[in-house]
Amino acid sequence: MTAAAAHREHARTAPDPAAVVDLRGVRVSYGQDPALRGIDLRIAAGEQVAVMGPSGCGKSTLLHVLAGVLDADEGTLRVLGEDLGRLREKDRGQLRLARMGMVFQFGDLIGELTLRENLTLPLQLLGGRPARIRAEAEAMLERLGLGEVADRRAARVSGGQAQRAAVGRALIHQPALLLADEPTGALDTVAADTVMDALMETVTEQGTTLVVVTHDNRVAAHLDRLVGMRDGEMVG
Repeated sequence: MTAAAAHREHARTAPDPAAVVDLRGVRVSYGQDPALRGIDLRIAAGEQVAVMGPSGCGKSTLLHVLAGVLDADEGTLRVLGEDLGRLREKDRGQLRLARMGMVFQFGDLIGELTLRENLTLPLQLLGGRPARIRAEAEAMLERLGLGEVADRRAARVSGGQAQRAAVGRALIHQPALLLADEPTGALDTVAADTVMDALMETVTEQGTTLVVVTHDNRVAAHLDRLVGMRDGEMVG
């Protein structure tokens, strides 16, 4: 290999210190079925990125890899400065708890708890002081327009209210990275726009890096950058 070629190879594989997400040649298969076919993806701090493609293209698999809940078969994966392939599962869990947030299509709130109680869970797990937890939960509920329903059980509020509460729960500890999987897929158009407006306002205010996987053009239009996927590969 020539010196120039060696330099190019090093530039291609060396970690990017400015990237919150830095994937190089990531491959994942389920048995004989490939889900990710050599994904390269870099996302800088504060970027808001939509990963868009049809159902079954590998979007959710990519998100699970980024969260460290699914191992890559090949390639390197650095998230928040950590090589996830080298971290123990316990350390991955702590990284998710302390520095990531996640929002899913159906919110996944605990139905028996109030919206306020759902929001305080991450701070309680992180060992926050009760007075600070109450204050931060109150501030987040007001920011998301949920103050009047804060003490209703999650199972007794509208889908849009529950999803805004899920956004609040994911962001209340001010994570460096938020991962969202079809966050408005179960909502009507009006509720979806309200949830996305609340999500974008909060991540912008906090400086949170955002990755949303979606097949919805309306959702993607809220974000700064679009990455296309098809058949486990980046396109466009």
